[in-house]
Amino acid sequence: MGVPQAMEALGARASSIRDALHKSQTITDNMVSILGSFDHRLSALETAMRPTQIRTHSIRRAHENIDKTLKAVEVILGQFDLTRKAEAKILRGPHEDLESYLEAIDQLRSIIHFFSSHKNVRSSDGVLHHANNLLSKAISKLEDEFRQLLTNYSKPVEPDRLFDCLPDSLRPDPAGQKNEASGKGSDHPNKSLKPVIYTPLTLIPPRVLPLLHDLAQQMVLAGHQQQLFRTYRDTRGSVLEQSLRKLGVERLSKDDVQKMQWEVLEAKIGNWIHYMRIAVKLLFTGEKKICDQIFEGAESLKDPCFAEVTANSVAVLLSFGEAIARSKRSPEKLFVLLDMYEIMRELQSEIEFLFGSKACMEMRESALSLTKRLAQTAQETFGDFEEAVEKDATKTAVLDGTVHPLTSYVINYVKFLFDYQSTLKQLFQEFDGEPESQLTNVTTRIMQALQNNLDGKSKQYKDPALTQLFLMNNIHYIVRSVRRSEAKDLLGDDWVQIHRRIVQQHANQYKRVSWAKILQCLTVQSGNPSGGDSSSLSRAMVKDRFKTFNVQFEELHQRQSQWTVPDSELRESLRLAVAEVLLPAYRSFIKRFGPMIENGKNPGKYIKLRPETIESMLNEFFESKTWGEQKR
Repeated sequence: MGVPQAMEALGARASSIRDALHKSQTITDNMVSILGSFDHRLSALETAMRPTQIRTHSIRRAHENIDKTLKAVEVILGQFDLTRKAEAKILRGPHEDLESYLEAIDQLRSIIHFFSSHKNVRSSDGVLHHANNLLSKAISKLEDEFRQLLTNYSKPVEPDRLFDCLPDSLRPDPAGQKNEASGKGSDHPNKSLKPVIYTPLTLIPPRVLPLLHDLAQQMVLAGHQQQLFRTYRDTRGSVLEQSLRKLGVERLSKDDVQKMQWEVLEAKIGNWIHYMRIAVKLLFTGEKKICDQIFEGAESLKDPCFAEVTANSVAVLLSFGEAIARSKRSPEKLFVLLDMYEIMRELQSEIEFLFGSKACMEMRESALSLTKRLAQTAQETFGDFEEAVEKDATKTAVLDGTVHPLTSYVINYVKFLFDYQSTLKQLFQEFDGEPESQLTNVTTRIMQALQNNLDGKSKQYKDPALTQLFLMNNIHYIVRSVRRSEAKDLLGDDWVQIHRRIVQQHANQYKRVSWAKILQCLTVQSGNPSGGDSSSLSRAMVKDRFKTFNVQFEELHQRQSQWTVPDSELRESLRLAVAEVLLPAYRSFIKRFGPMIENGKNPGKYIKLRPETIESMLNEFFESKTWGEQKR
């Protein structure tokens, strides 16, 4: 196809499209004209209906406002009705129906909140004023009710009730004396196989506690915390102090303690240990329990109230302990100091729990300070005792050479210490010491101090034989006591063996000093090289030897039968040791030289003592016989 033909065809198509567009525009114009007519009609209709719509909307709004107003009036009337009902309950007071009274107070608070939020309500100011006055009166009556209820159910606890709550081992016996566990040297719960169970003490009946809690809660909500605090502190604090006074607790100063006779003071310390247990485990624990229940939800009051209630009572109890710890030290106080230290350690975890809050910090620190003070004083008393033993200058001489009172006192003291092993180890730990070695060192030093003192005392005797007998008796007593006690495990077998050898050394020294001279009478140095039975001594010399022996043995018998070896085994062994040396020598002398005397005049004048007689007389040695008791 040629170009002209193509142009022709294209022109035909363009003409066709123009015709179609012209028709479409005509249709569009017609539709716009129709729609415009509709819009004009709708606009006229809307204009005609607008007054009707406005009236309908106004009527609807009016109905809604009427409904809201009716509801608001109904609520306000309801609040007025609640006010009237609450007022009636408040005027009746809390005593008849406390629960209803507390509900009325809650209603008043709700009413006050309502009218405070609806100030536009007519007479709202008047209602608010009336409701606030009513609430103030209600809270005032509530305070009175709280005080009365708390006072009525807060009574001092009688001692018998407290004793009934103690474990059996800690209860006083029917004669009124405390059982073993509350006395001197006996506070060792680990030694008892029975479980130590305390019965919780009921200070206020459980049914009353919720009422007191509700009353306290209302007072806190009313902002009357201070009034509540004072009422609770004064009531419960006074009752707690009265309970302790009935028990026997008294405030004593350091001067009061210093003036007391030891027996009186010792009894008071035993009582104090008992009182501390009762106070912490029963009374303070009971106070903590009711305080937590009454002030549950009022955390700002709970701990300060408990602290204030117990403060005076804690101070009185601890002040006695401080007075003892700071009083003049003496050896007999060591064991009561250990008893006191022990009870403070026993109660430490409970004290930390009960007085763990910031409000109770001062009491907690005072208790801890007393524990450390008692430990320090006890340790210093150890040093004093060691020094006192070494420097003991008792002039009371033990005339018969028996065990010195100082020895038995010190040994009993040391044995008694071992009843406190666990306590002593705790005490040494207070000062960063190694407990086992510390206890060993203390015991060893005390034993050495005693031996040093005994050495000094032995020099008071003019008779060197009695000196040796005295040392033998006393060291033997020490060794025997150690072997029979727990001290043996601490001091060790080597210590025991060394001191047994010392006992034997003194026994040997006694034999040498006491019997060497008399044995010389029975000893003959032979002057004949060929040996001869009697050529070495003349008859006169033999007579003189027998006379000297008789006099010396009589003197020894007279003197040493007044001496004492209190241990029967040691006494028999010492007699036997003397007999084993003396009797063979005497028998030999009689056999050798007896015929020279027996063939002469008055042989009985010289051979007064037969070996059997000497053996019998030796059995009277060391029996502490007086002159009148002696047989010869």
